[in-house]
Amino acid sequence: MVAAPAIAQSVRITIAPEPLDRALTSLARQSGFDIISTEPGLARIQARGVRGQMAPREALQRLLDGTGYRAVAIDARSYRVVRAPKTIGALIRRVAVRRHADETEPGGDIVVTASKQGSTLLRFPGSALTIGGFAPGSLAARSVTMDDVARDTPVLQNTELGEGRNKIFIRGIADSSFNGPTQSTASLYFDEVPLGFAGPEPSLNLYDMKSVEVLEGPQGTLYGSGAIGGIIHLEPNPTDLAKTAASLSAGVTLTQGGAAGYDAAGMVNLPILKDRVGLRVVGYSERDGGYITDSMRRLGNINRADRIGGRASLVIAPGDGWSIELGALGQKIDAADGQYAETMSGPLERRSVLAQPYSSHIKLARGVVRKHWDSGLDLVSATGYVDLRTFDTFDASRTIGATGPTVYTTEQSDKLFVQETRLSRAVPDKIGWLVGLAFLEDRDVQARTLGMPNQTRDIIGVSNRTDSVSVFGEANWPVTERLTLTGGARVTAARTDGEPSVTPRSNSFVKGRATRRIDPTLALSWLVGPRLALFARVQSGYRTGGLAVASGVGRVQDFGSDSITVGELGLRKQRTGATGLELTVAASYARWRDIQADLYTRRGQPYTSNIGNADIIGLEATGDWVPVRGLHANFAFLYTHNVVDGPLAQSSTKANRRLPETPAFAGNAGLSYRWTLRDASILSIATSGRYVGRSVLGTGDFLDVSQGNYAVLDAQIAWHWHTFDVTLAGDNLTNATANRFSLGNPLILASRQQTTPLRPRNVRLGVSVAW
Repeated sequence: MVAAPAIAQSVRITIAPEPLDRALTSLARQSGFDIISTEPGLARIQARGVRGQMAPREALQRLLDGTGYRAVAIDARSYRVVRAPKTIGALIRRVAVRRHADETEPGGDIVVTASKQGSTLLRFPGSALTIGGFAPGSLAARSVTMDDVARDTPVLQNTELGEGRNKIFIRGIADSSFNGPTQSTASLYFDEVPLGFAGPEPSLNLYDMKSVEVLEGPQGTLYGSGAIGGIIHLEPNPTDLAKTAASLSAGVTLTQGGAAGYDAAGMVNLPILKDRVGLRVVGYSERDGGYITDSMRRLGNINRADRIGGRASLVIAPGDGWSIELGALGQKIDAADGQYAETMSGPLERRSVLAQPYSSHIKLARGVVRKHWDSGLDLVSATGYVDLRTFDTFDASRTIGATGPTVYTTEQSDKLFVQETRLSRAVPDKIGWLVGLAFLEDRDVQARTLGMPNQTRDIIGVSNRTDSVSVFGEANWPVTERLTLTGGARVTAARTDGEPSVTPRSNSFVKGRATRRIDPTLALSWLVGPRLALFARVQSGYRTGGLAVASGVGRVQDFGSDSITVGELGLRKQRTGATGLELTVAASYARWRDIQADLYTRRGQPYTSNIGNADIIGLEATGDWVPVRGLHANFAFLYTHNVVDGPLAQSSTKANRRLPETPAFAGNAGLSYRWTLRDASILSIATSGRYVGRSVLGTGDFLDVSQGNYAVLDAQIAWHWHTFDVTLAGDNLTNATANRFSLGNPLILASRQQTTPLRPRNVRLGVSVAW
């Protein structure tokens, strides 16, 4: 592209409809801006004509609207044109009436940013899902969390102990329903920084989030330990260096027989120095109204939960392809009581002596430096620090040995420091590559107390420190125009040291262990037709071991690392126009060895152990059919068959020797339609249903308690006018009374009477505005 010497704030632009590459060249000549791109396919995109007196940036935006490309500011007079990601697939039910990606002109590709090389979804050699609809101005923008996403995405499973203390699993790679010192099976990332190492996921509010990407695992080559099930990548909306913007959203939720709830959120984007420095700030507050009754304490709606938090991002673009981003986030969840009921009391009722509040607090600080060269070379260096704390209270008054009101508390503190630097190059039709170096330091502390309220005493807990250094690399080789091979490996040296909080009865445990691993990957993508590709992949992953509380009071023991190898084969079809079918189908087989699991004894005491091996077969599919513009019919399902082999599993009947939280079948389906009214406003309606099959709470005869096996129906109507939106959404319209999760208080688990009921029929009225 070429440029004239002068720069004008507002110039006369005259560009006729023509191929995009020629239109960008014409704009550069007329405006005096440098406009560059290494993207293929610009000549195949027909750009609209642009005429009139306007700022060059506005003219560039008009040219790129609907093309599938976007402009990235390099400095005050230079822009780089790159592919623009868009969202697809089965979206969660609360975002079913978003602006569909197919309503733009065809030609753009969905970009999988979590691949670390910006691979297009069509040619990504593995199972991946992109979920969107959280941005301000979206018809569905509201307070949504990862718990909501997991409940409505069949490939994800989650526990239901309460927001801020749930665990998320991907494609049935589930170890345990309980929280403990084991590393997570699914790594959750905010931009370039993981949100934790061990323990529950923090249930961040996703307001103003650009998208959520799920890369099914393992992802050991690119992400290291703890990604044996895959990774979940939260991509926030970027800071706009040129335009001031803001948004507000608020809603009220009414629950049948329960307390009202509310949510409010806002965003402000401020260019401090145009095209050079910008700030984006997000804040939110919400309350989930309770619906559980405690008949012993004569209290209603006890399971109220409050969430408050925010995040900020400061971006500096000094020019010459450099950018620096400094960000922070904080969130606090406080729940007044547990959300479980007991079948002997009623579907929404229980009896307890004491309140059982819990809390979750997270703080994150991050810094990301990026540099792009015109040759296609990219440098990314990310540093992050995460402090995640959870505090749980359980009523121990009904346990053996209790002589009155007794309380049991657990506190988990996870402090994580990470640094990763990588260099990559992606040039069309040439070998693309990535190399990187990563360092991780994590300190996880488990503390416990037991006793009468206000007179508790410390009981044995553990601390684990993990240090890890990894070198990794991956390359994509386009053998032909249609066939691309991918290969890579990660070499890791890690060490974990454990220490009990008090002197244990026995010192027969390993205080430290070293791990050295090589995790390779081999994959291919074959373009068999226009917008139709086959993919295959084999990859491995692992989790570190550590020290944990052992079965019995006053004991600790070590647990070893586990490992997994997965092979998958799939097909991905994308629409070639505004109508048609998008479809992804994949089959997988996993070999999981020496599975780590956090468990409980019959007396309600926690322990951690390697419980055996499992073989997992999976079949999954997502589809979105648009027979006519505006009408969408979508579906998604996951079928899994797994068998756990080990002494603990063999204590159960053969039908219950399964991994926890993994129903044999889960699926959803939805139908939505949107049309434009005479006043140019948009009206949308949507309905969806989901089914979750039967699963078990855990491995072994003590934990093979049934849960799941229910269906839920939801609906939503939305109206959009300019930047103003109104939504009315109803959840659980049939008022189903099923059991999501058979746990609330582990100390009375032996009663097998606990249930986590679905929230009764509820309706939310929401409004939002963006400008």
